[in-house]
Amino acid sequence: MGCGRVGAAITVSLAKGGHSVTIIDKRAEAFEKLPPGFEAQTIVGQGFDRSVLEEAGIREAEGFVAVSNGDNSNIVSARIAREHYHVPKVIARIYDPRRADIYERLSIPTIASVRWAAAQIQFLLFHGKEEQRETFAGGSLLHYAVEAPGHMVGRPVAAVEADGEVAVIGIERGGSGFIPLPGSTFQQGDVAHFMVTADAQARFHTLLEPVAEDV
Repeated sequence: MGCGRVGAAITVSLAKGGHSVTIIDKRAEAFEKLPPGFEAQTIVGQGFDRSVLEEAGIREAEGFVAVSNGDNSNIVSARIAREHYHVPKVIARIYDPRRADIYERLSIPTIASVRWAAAQIQFLLFHGKEEQRETFAGGSLLHYAVEAPGHMVGRPVAAVEADGEVAVIGIERGGSGFIPLPGSTFQQGDVAHFMVTADAQARFHTLLEPVAEDV
């Protein structure tokens, strides 16, 4: 639902991947964003109108994505898809980051574009792009991949973790990888994969800094 730039791009990508896709928008001219000659089922209407959804094939759908410009429209249509039609995979884009947590409690994954963009910009201001991998849960969780600095060699993996905020979820070593155990230590050349909450980014980078005995 929603044939803006994001909706159009998703539609084209899914169709090229061999999926059957229908796109809904309340404005017929929105479909002009689709490439010339691109064939996809397009339906003009409100994405939370059940008759429109059923015309689009919601009863047989394996996924529903709501990416219109309105938070209310996205979440209402997403809830109808999930709760009434029991679509297995439902995702909604939310502009207001304050709403994202509320909607995720409804078991509807949300992409909070404002919060995600803010987290990405802050990251790129202060850190190398090569450390970044991806974000999750609308930008509230971040995945970092960092080559272990020399001062961390021989140190316990637990020394750079913080309960509920920073966790080492995997280590690349010698061409393979493993999930660290409680007694695991860093070795030269390790690449550590971290999961970090957005609010703990400063704490994360403090944990990576040398302690007094290292300097």
